Amino acid sequence: MIIRNGVASDAASIAAFWSPQIVNTSITFSSIPKRAVDVAQMIAQRPCFLVVEFEGQTVGFITYDHFRDGAGYQHTKELTIILASMAQGQGAGRALLEAAMERARAQDVHVLVAGVSGENTNAIAFHKRMGFEQVGVMPQVGRKFRRWMDLVLLQKML
Repeated sequence: MIIRNGVASDAASIAAFWSPQIVNTSITFSSIPKRAVDVAQMIAQRPCFLVVEFEGQTVGFITYDHFRDGAGYQHTKELTIILASMAQGQGAGRALLEAAMERARAQDVHVLVAGVSGENTNAIAFHKRMGFEQVGVMPQVGRKFRRWMDLVLLQKML
């Protein structure tokens, strides 16, 4: 397993495993698949975009960006972590999050926030195992698959 900075050539692989999760699951409220060009733009613009590689194949990523606009929030970032199904349960998520937290500390980030679909109980449990605290639930703020979904907010002070 290798953790490294994402590069534009990772974009197609990431879009290939992320888009089916967007379309077919409730891990995100979005239903618009990611294109390689969308992912490449994220890689280029985000202050942190790390990938995990198994046997030369990109199988996951973590990124963070602004939590909210405004100078008062500059030390708080919201993260996204997505793994291909083959990488789940293999320690890749932990390795990615630990590397991202190290990067965040070096960038003077004080708080990382995760907004997780209430239906994604595995992700909620993962973040809690990694030291995130659940700080709120926003009931029925998301809609997908003809149903309302809760957003669970978790945070970790670095």
